[in-house]
This record gives sequence, C-alpha cells and structure tokens, in this order.
Amino acid sequence: MANYLGIDVGTSGTKALVMTGRGRVVATATAEHPIFAPQPGWSEQRPEDWWTSTVAATRAVVRKAKVKPASIKGIGFSGQMHGLVITDAAGRPLRPSLIWNDQRTGPEAAQIEKKVGGRKNLIKLVGNAAQTSFTLTKLMWVRNHEPRTYARIKHFLLPKDYVRLCMTGDYVGDVSDMSGTLMLNQRTRKWSKEIISKFGIDSAILPPVIESHEIAGVLTKSAAAKMGLAAGTPVAAGGGDQPVGAVGNGVVADGLTSATMGTSGVVFTHSKTYTTDPKSRVGTFCAAVDGEYCLFGCVLAAGGSFQWFRNTLGEAEVAAAGKKKVDPYELLTAQAAKAPAGCEGLFWLPYLTGERTPHGDPNAKACWIGLHTRTTRNELVRAVLEGATFGMNDAVQLLKARGLSIRQIRLSGGGARSAFWRQLQADIYGTTCVTINAEEGPAYGAALLAATGCGEFASIKQACKAAIKVKRTIKPAPAAKRHYAKLYQQYVRLYPALADEFARIAAL
Repeated sequence: MANYLGIDVGTSGTKALVMTGRGRVVATATAEHPIFAPQPGWSEQRPEDWWTSTVAATRAVVRKAKVKPASIKGIGFSGQMHGLVITDAAGRPLRPSLIWNDQRTGPEAAQIEKKVGGRKNLIKLVGNAAQTSFTLTKLMWVRNHEPRTYARIKHFLLPKDYVRLCMTGDYVGDVSDMSGTLMLNQRTRKWSKEIISKFGIDSAILPPVIESHEIAGVLTKSAAAKMGLAAGTPVAAGGGDQPVGAVGNGVVADGLTSATMGTSGVVFTHSKTYTTDPKSRVGTFCAAVDGEYCLFGCVLAAGGSFQWFRNTLGEAEVAAAGKKKVDPYELLTAQAAKAPAGCEGLFWLPYLTGERTPHGDPNAKACWIGLHTRTTRNELVRAVLEGATFGMNDAVQLLKARGLSIRQIRLSGGGARSAFWRQLQADIYGTTCVTINAEEGPAYGAALLAATGCGEFASIKQACKAAIKVKRTIKPAPAAKRHYAKLYQQYVRLYPALADEFARIAAL
C-alpha cells in the first residue's frame, strides 16, 4: 500500500504525518525546536534546528506508523511563512532566520512603501502592503544593519524550502509561500521584475517557483539515511502553512472559510479570482490550488492569549489538571462558561505581540478594559476567549466586506477542541461553523499535496473531496448572535481610542 509523508515546519516544532493513499492518517509525531529573542520584539530561529527536528519527527512517525520506508511514495511540505533564510553558495545559513513574528523591521516596511510610491502602488505590484512580518522587510533589515552578511548572500529561501534543500539539494520555492515575501507578482505567479529592480536585488539569489503539488526534487542518499526513508522518494514543493492548512481543512472552493485558533489565529477564505484589500488589512496570496487564490487575516495572539493566561495566571489550574490528568485548558474553559456572555462589560484586547489584522500595528498592547468590583476570575478567562474571537471576527467581517462569500467556517486548532469555544465562535461570527474529520491541518494538507503530485489524485480539489468530510455542525444561537453583535460594535471602538496611547507606551 502506498503511503505519503506530510511535514509541517512550524514555529515551535516540526510535525510529521503518515497518510495512506486514500487519505487516512496512520500516525503523527512532533519534535520541538527553539526560538530566540536577542532583543525585545526580535524573534529568530536557526535553520539547522528545523532540519534536526524534521529528521527526529520523521524517524519517530515512521516508527509509530510501522510502515516500511519504501512504502512512502512521496513527501509534501508546509512551513511557517515569511521567515528569512539566506545562505552561502554551499547552502549554509549566513545568520539565524528572522521569523514571521519578528517586529524589528518597522522602519524597513516604511522605507519599502515610500520607495515604490506608496502603499497603493505596492499592493498593485504584489498584492499586499509592507508589514513587519513580510520577508522583504527582513531582507532589507539585513542590508541596512548587516551589510557584510548581505554581500555574501547566494541563495534566498523560506523556512520549509531550507528543509527541502537539506533533503534534495535543490533550491526551489513555491508560489503560495513566496506570495508572503512582497517580491512575487501574484497575477503572473512569477517574481516581480519591478520589485527586484527597484530594490536592487540580485535575481540570481531567488529560486525558481512552482505550484505547491509539483515535484521539486527527490530525496538524496545522505538525507534518506538520516531520515530513515528511501533514497529517490519524490518531494513536492509544498507551501505556506496557511494555504496548505487550508488544503488540510478542505477549504479549496469559493464560500468555504477556515478559522484556525493556534498561537496566532488565522481566518482564511478561498477565491478562484485574484482580489486584494486596498488597505491590506487582510492579505492576498496564491493558494496551494493551482492557479487560484486565497485571502486571510492573522491575529497574532488569538490562542496565544489563552496560552499566556494559562502560563502566567493559571498555575492553580495547571497543578489541578496534573492531579486529575486532564488538560488545564479544560478547567479554565469550564470557569469561563460560568461567566455571563459579555462579562458584564469586560473586554480583552488580544494584542500581546502587536497586531497584524486589521491594524498592522506592532505597538498595540494587550489589556483588559472594564474591570469592576463584580469581576471574578471567571470573567477574566471568558473575556480572553471572547476578545480573541472578536479579533478573529475582525478578519471575518473584512473578508465579507470584500464581497467574498462565507457560507461555512471550518474550525480547527485549540478553539475547535472545546464545545464552549466552538459555540462562542459561531455566535460571534454569526455564521454556521463546522468541524471535519481531519484535525492535522498543515501536515495533513502537505501529505495530500504529495499524493496529488505523485498522481494518487487528479487534483488537489479531488483529493480534498475524497478525504475530508464534515463531522459536526454548530449554528449560532439567535439570541447570543444578536448580543455579541452589539458587544462587537463596542469592541471595535477600543483600539482606535487607544492607538495613540499604545505608541506612547512603546516609546517609553
């Protein structure tokens, strides 16, 4: 029987998944890798650590799946988007990667927009405005601050492309991931000649770009020996974690949307046609589906807000969960369920690491607003869950405003594991939500890409239709929907009222 391997190079670790040729998940395994913060607002990782964790996760999943290496007929990829990887001629990284949530490049983002004649012109060229997360800002930071390193660059890659390089020896990119660099003309799905010329980038450092399901190379003997796989195994190009996660959720047709509540929260919708937000509050990218597109908004600390609460204020729940052998999030969510909807006027702004959608403000700060003497711990927890979901709803409303159909939202990540949070999302989004039989997101999507690239399916859409089914439907409760619509109108007033203060705080 043919099996396929999906690899997702995430922020906290690499996940590997073995899937049968018909889409059944056999086993998964994860290996962690570190994150470094040399200065406040900086976020870096060593590309070599991604390769180490990929090897560890792959060996572990093959062992757990109890499959023969030769049964793995193809390998697909997903990876954290935007991270800058620059190497010498031999493929050795020249410095640690500035990853997606690194916030140091605000000046470079402003310089980029000024150089192309303003934000509107940049969006016209590459589909998005310059934000600190996008890779060109990071490349320009290296040129501005580390000119000797910049002068040594021979190859430019993104995180999962570096891992694939270690596996195949080939320098290749894909259109979905490279859409997040500010250097790809998304209409043509090729590098933007205007951007390359305007910023004096040596086109020789840029890899060829192909579609996500296309085969980018084969596993070398040395890589195969390290990973416990067979040499010559085809390796698909893969894509960015959000477009590939959409494949893993079956969001590959108009009207389908996903809301993924991880550390960051992403609301993603598919579009057959190319469309952009003139203010770039939601981003436009090439989809992992050949020739099509997607738009999504990113809330930097959605599930991350809940994680922060657990880590900082949830010591008692963590201890109690250990004794009861349950997840501490279950105990915290049970507390939240005891508080009234809206927490009697208490709001949480989820801006722990600045914000991307819809404000594009690295200086934004998280806070509770509306504390009073009746506020209890239950309200504090519930407000965090509501605030994170209000932040996600910002993206939902922006996508609707672009004329995109959102008839069904597929939930995944931590927010999909709790019945309470699932219902909360349906009530706040005001839209029918569902969960599906596939829960592995990007790693699963990566395996489906590999299977399609190797001919198991005729197309990505056929693969998703065959493998992914709706498991649970959650409809908004009419009264709660009306109540949260009113609360959301107050929520959206809070950031504008505090934006200037956030900037002043950041300058202290």
